[in-house]
Amino acid sequence: MPVKTRDRIDAVCAAAVDLARAAAIDEAGAPQLVGEHLGTDAEGERLVLHSFASAVPAYRGWHWAVVVTRASRAKVATVAEVTLLPGGDALLAPEWLPWSERVRPGDVGVGDLLPTAADDPRLDLRVGDVFELSDDRLFIELGLGRARVLSGYGRDVAADRWYEGTAGPAAPVAKAAPAPCSTCGFLVHLVGGLGQLFGVCGNEMSPEDGRVVSSDHGCGAHSEAMVLPEGMPASWAHPAASSQDDDESPADRAVSASSGEDAAETETETGVEPDAPADDDGASVTGNEGGEPYGHS
Repeated sequence: MPVKTRDRIDAVCAAAVDLARAAAIDEAGAPQLVGEHLGTDAEGERLVLHSFASAVPAYRGWHWAVVVTRASRAKVATVAEVTLLPGGDALLAPEWLPWSERVRPGDVGVGDLLPTAADDPRLDLRVGDVFELSDDRLFIELGLGRARVLSGYGRDVAADRWYEGTAGPAAPVAKAAPAPCSTCGFLVHLVGGLGQLFGVCGNEMSPEDGRVVSSDHGCGAHSEAMVLPEGMPASWAHPAASSQDDDESPADRAVSASSGEDAAETETETGVEPDAPADDDGASVTGNEGGEPYGHS
C-alpha cells in the first residue's frame, strides 16, 4: 500500500514497517491479530505513526497504531508506543451517563435505595396543613349518583387483603426499605376510613407507583432517602416507625363507617390526630435494625 506523504516525514522511521508490525504483534499476542499495513503519517519531527488493520474479533473497525521514532543523526528507528485506536465504523460503548440519568421507572428492586434530591421538583416543603380540604373527618361515603357504595364489611375485607398482600409491611421490598410510606412525601392518602391506613404511591421511580400501599409499607424510592454526606457517622439512623398491638387487625385500624363519626368528633374535640400506622411483625426496617439512613438536612 502506498505510503502517505507529508512535509518532513522521516524516511528512516517511515521505512520501519517490519519493526512496527513486530511491535503490534507483540502487543496483540498473535500474528493473526494484526492485519495489513494501512499507511504512515508524520506525527512530528522524526516521529512517524504506522497503522495496521486489527483482526481482533472484539475490536471491529479499530486499527493498531505504532509510533516509531529515532534520535537525531541515528540511523536506526525504535518503537515509542503501541495501541489500538477506533476508526470511523468502530464499535464503541455508548456515552457514559451518571446513574441519576440512567435510572428508569421499574429499576428499583428489593433492597435498592434511590436517593431523592433535596430540590426534587416533585416535592415541596409543607408550609401549611395540606390536608385541610380533605374529607378525612367525613367517614360517610357519599353515593354521588351510584346505586350502591362499598359497605363497612367491604372496606374491612379490602383492608385485610391489601395489608396482608404485597402492599403491606410483610412484602420483601418493605422489609428492606429505609423508612415506612407514612413518612414519604410521595404518599397520597386515601380519604375516609381506609385513609387511616392506606394511600397511593405517587413516585414514578417506585415499584409501587400508582398502587395502594399501607402506611407501614416501604421501598427504596422513599422521598427522604439520601446518601450520607462524607464525615457523617454511620451510626446515624432514621426515626423508628411507631408501633401498635400485634393482635389488632388491619380492618380494626381502617376506621369503618359505623365508628368513623365518633373518631371524627373525638379528634375535633381534643385536637389530637389519630394514632400513627401500625408496625406489625415483618414491617419496614426500623432504626434499631440498621436500615439505610434517610432524610434531608
